Amino acid sequence: MNYFLGKDLDAEVLERVSQTFKALGDPTRIRILSLLAREECAVNQVADALQLSQSAVSHQLKTLRAYRFVRYRREGQNILYTCDDAYIIELLNEAVRYAIEQ
Repeated sequence: MNYFLGKDLDAEVLERVSQTFKALGDPTRIRILSLLAREECAVNQVADALQLSQSAVSHQLKTLRAYRFVRYRREGQNILYTCDDAYIIELLNEAVRYAIEQ
């Protein structure tokens, strides 16, 4: 179903769409989501893989958690994160495809 064409979008929906794009508008968050869509990782694994500080990764994961773009579970003393939201993955895939084709 195409929600974007042929339908008036109410203010609440538009605000949620805007907030979604705002949350996804950071290159570091996109890199983190790309990694977590491929594999479940702890903060230190994300930091190592993306060559970021653990503090920077934790800060970005806090935002991604707030928007429910990532899921997490505790395993011992580690918290493991993953992105298995098919809608977010498809949205980012289409955005990357759009950027490449421009």
